[in-house]
Amino acid sequence: MLARVQAAGLPTIELTQADALRDRLMFERTPPIFAYVASPAAGDELLSVVRAQRPDAVAIDGMFGAALAVAPQFGVPSGVIVHTFVRRMFAAWKANLAMQSEGRVRAGFAPLPPIEELWGGREVIHSNSFASLDLPEASPFARLRHGAPVLDQETRAVAPQLPWPADDATPLVLLSFSTVTEQRQPAKLQRALDALATLPVHVVATTGDIVDPADLSPPANATVLRFASHDALLPRARFVVTHGGHGTAMRCLRAGVPMVCSPALAGDQPFVSAAVQDFGAGRALSGDPSTEEFHDAARALLDDASYAAAARRLADKFVGQDGAAAAAASLETLLPAKILAGAAA
Repeated sequence: MLARVQAAGLPTIELTQADALRDRLMFERTPPIFAYVASPAAGDELLSVVRAQRPDAVAIDGMFGAALAVAPQFGVPSGVIVHTFVRRMFAAWKANLAMQSEGRVRAGFAPLPPIEELWGGREVIHSNSFASLDLPEASPFARLRHGAPVLDQETRAVAPQLPWPADDATPLVLLSFSTVTEQRQPAKLQRALDALATLPVHVVATTGDIVDPADLSPPANATVLRFASHDALLPRARFVVTHGGHGTAMRCLRAGVPMVCSPALAGDQPFVSAAVQDFGAGRALSGDPSTEEFHDAARALLDDASYAAAARRLADKFVGQDGAAAAAASLETLLPAKILAGAAA
């Protein structure tokens, strides 16, 4: 994240102390990630940064248990940002923070408070998802706000040169799983390529640089790239085979393109995948589908136009929506009125 923030011309401060206690958290599945989000060392360092920088408000990622735990000590308003659904997966968010708490206790640290306090004690909880796509059940948080998906594009993702003519009528399929190293699944990527090999489609697969294209054996109807602009490819795509990340799924729906979803390790992906299927805009598979399961789901989307029709209906929700602006507006409510007045002047 440092390079991304710096590229935007903003000052950055790196938190470096989480690793100081990692040796006590080696029993976790991904110790580096767990240490960063849950270690008391990360919370203590953040608290020292807040005291030194004296901000007017603090925004905290909803998964950052260590930061949420020390937020009451900041002395300034704070808000929670959630990158995906809240109501659809409240039980999962609660379980995630409880898991962080249990890990801390096992390592000999103090537990985390429950989510009702970690999130509910903040002045704002903002979800970067549409309220109409979240479940209608009431949230336990009176301060929950929904905005819209934030769909900025990676600068490394550019429009690719494809090996097929632009006027080729063969349906195009985009195949893209997670770009997070811990969610690297080359075998699943290969099975998806094999599943699409016998269909009358062209396939563009992107690996996000966590899988070397040279480690894959693409069929004759596929090309494998490290990066490519999905926004450039989606207008040509018949459907997308994806891990069901919130950003990728919402980008597909914005373009009116249906999906075959197979979640990786991130906790929200099964919920996003299930939502896509609930919307009628695709098929949700398990996290480890066989080649045959990939093939059958892809065949269904190729043959049944109702999936694309459902995705196109949902695309209307994105017209005129700016998720980043909505999130910024929520965070600005944390600021004192005199600061907002000065900025407006």
